[in-house]
Amino acid sequence: VELVESGGGLVQPGGSLRLSCAASGITLDDYAIGWFRQAPGKEREGVLCISPSTGSTYEADSVKGRFTISRDNAKNTLYLHMNSLKPEDTAVYYCAAEPVPFCSRYPNEYAYWGQGTQVTVSS
Repeated sequence: VELVESGGGLVQPGGSLRLSCAASGITLDDYAIGWFRQAPGKEREGVLCISPSTGSTYEADSVKGRFTISRDNAKNTLYLHMNSLKPEDTAVYYCAAEPVPFCSRYPNEYAYWGQGTQVTVSS
């Protein structure tokens, strides 16, 4: 199983970014896929999760209305669309997968992780 994130970078406050999570060795439909982030000195936190097999989702209050998930089944890739970015969104963003039907916001419930991609929101 391999998850590879990409798309991070430096963006100004109010800007947008799209992160990608390309999966190999698994089929996204069979897994709960979560996006997590970790800022310096802080614990890793759940941002968004989707489990296509059941429709289960999770969304952190801090990103409601600003972040969304989409997927491209043909590419076996999940995307995190981030809009109206704020400096407090600055973190390393990770995607993670677990072969369960329901989402969880707890990192220790996910077995497979990508390497992370840095997102910096600053003027």
